[in-house]
Amino acid sequence: MRPKALYVETVIRTDLDTLWRHTQDPDLHRRWDLRFAEIAPIEGLDGHFRYASRLLGVTVAGVGVSVVSRDWPDGSRTSVLRFASADPLSLISAGAGFWRYTPAPGGVRFVTGFDYGTRWGRFGQLADRVFRPVFGWLTAWSVDRLRLWLENGVAPEDQPLTAPSAARCGRTRPRDQLTAGAPA
Repeated sequence: MRPKALYVETVIRTDLDTLWRHTQDPDLHRRWDLRFAEIAPIEGLDGHFRYASRLLGVTVAGVGVSVVSRDWPDGSRTSVLRFASADPLSLISAGAGFWRYTPAPGGVRFVTGFDYGTRWGRFGQLADRVFRPVFGWLTAWSVDRLRLWLENGVAPEDQPLTAPSAARCGRTRPRDQLTAGAPA
């Protein structure tokens, strides 16, 4: 059985341009997103970036590219990206995802969804059974950290680790919610 793509959503009491800037600017993004120790543009390649994650003293690096950004007639925006790592220590080989920003009463509904392939054969698939839920939790925790920053003005570095909560974010895609109680 193929694992589910990761999905996180929340409403952030801010304007769309501010949220867009804090998610698209590598220097701002790196500050709130616990998954990344580094995010830096690749000079001369518009939309391309390098990223690095560190866990227990191990650094894993990769590259990404914003493949498209689109403004929609309803006032929302979407950003789509691809990412990959040739690092043999990286469980993730390659993946893709999106960020959707939709104006909502009192703020912006921010949604991210992404999926990836693993390396290391059967062992990688088994390791992903532990990694994927942790990665999803880290994503939700980080999105709530961003929410707290934009709503309360408390910089991510100044927030206690217990302030953000992954539980404040939705983690089930809407169509999954509709079919969750349906008979098999």
